[in-house]
Amino acid sequence: MLNGKTILITGGTGSFGKKFLEKIFAEYEPKKVIIYSRDEFKQSVMNIEYMNKVDMDRVRFFIGDVRDRERLFRAFAGVDYVIHAAAMKQVPTCEYNPMEAIKTNIHGAQNVIDAALDCNVKKVVALSTDKGVNPINLYGGTKLVSDKLFIAANAYRGNNYQTVFSVVRYGNVAGSRGSVIPIWQKIIDNGEHTLGVTDMRMTRFWITLDQGVDLVFKAIRESKGGETYISKIPSFHIGDLAKAMLPTCSINEIGIREGEKLHEIMITKDDSFLTYEYEKHYIIYPHFDWWNFEKGFTPGGVKVAEGFEYSSGTNVDWLGVEELKEALKYI
Repeated sequence: MLNGKTILITGGTGSFGKKFLEKIFAEYEPKKVIIYSRDEFKQSVMNIEYMNKVDMDRVRFFIGDVRDRERLFRAFAGVDYVIHAAAMKQVPTCEYNPMEAIKTNIHGAQNVIDAALDCNVKKVVALSTDKGVNPINLYGGTKLVSDKLFIAANAYRGNNYQTVFSVVRYGNVAGSRGSVIPIWQKIIDNGEHTLGVTDMRMTRFWITLDQGVDLVFKAIRESKGGETYISKIPSFHIGDLAKAMLPTCSINEIGIREGEKLHEIMITKDDSFLTYEYEKHYIIYPHFDWWNFEKGFTPGGVKVAEGFEYSSGTNVDWLGVEELKEALKYI
């Protein structure tokens, strides 16, 4: 699938981009992988970090911002597949800088779509978030709009373009920069025993970077246009994670933060009419006149029950303290 192909990752110096780089060279023989991002220092660090891990002769670093439409057109020339991971992701930062979040997360998405269409990219997979589902903060609102743009972009293919657009949705990845795990680990390493938990009722989904990258590979392989992919993964209580990391810890319940939810929701009840369950994932299909079930449906799916909701709080698969201890060994 990706052998001999050129792949570009926007925001490629982040946690996802690093893991994607490792796995693509472990599982495929790409012609070239382009890391597109705006931070020259992070690119330099990544270049050094992976010098002896992957074939750096086939890795290119492009300085650029998804806000820069012209630069995207230049970068996408000759690219087969694009993974759009660039975004402003910090909830407080987006709340305080709403115009900047809109420029990156919404205008940037539109620029990626336009460049992909005109440069005849084969497929674009956009990374999304649970926060874009029933959003209660600006970050979630911008990602909701971004998702809508990428799904609707399939209507622009017509007879002139070949590009297929799909979305992959998951929450905070275990051990990534957006995860609480590295924050708590620093506290533990400093010899402290009190961990701050926002609310003991809080639950989250558990997904690793490996699983996130595998879901993107699946979307690249199978997508026909307009799908939203969601992994079937276990849930955990945030208090259990604290106990798994430090069994003797004292927990300071600090209260839920602005823009934060008690539970992650990946599929709403309203989405249930368009959602199909597969062995290891769900797909939400688009509801547009241009989407054709016979051509766009991936075989093997079973329609979920009306009113089905995929929430970390009502999930059927859970990790307890002991399971979390084991899972922490692999991140």
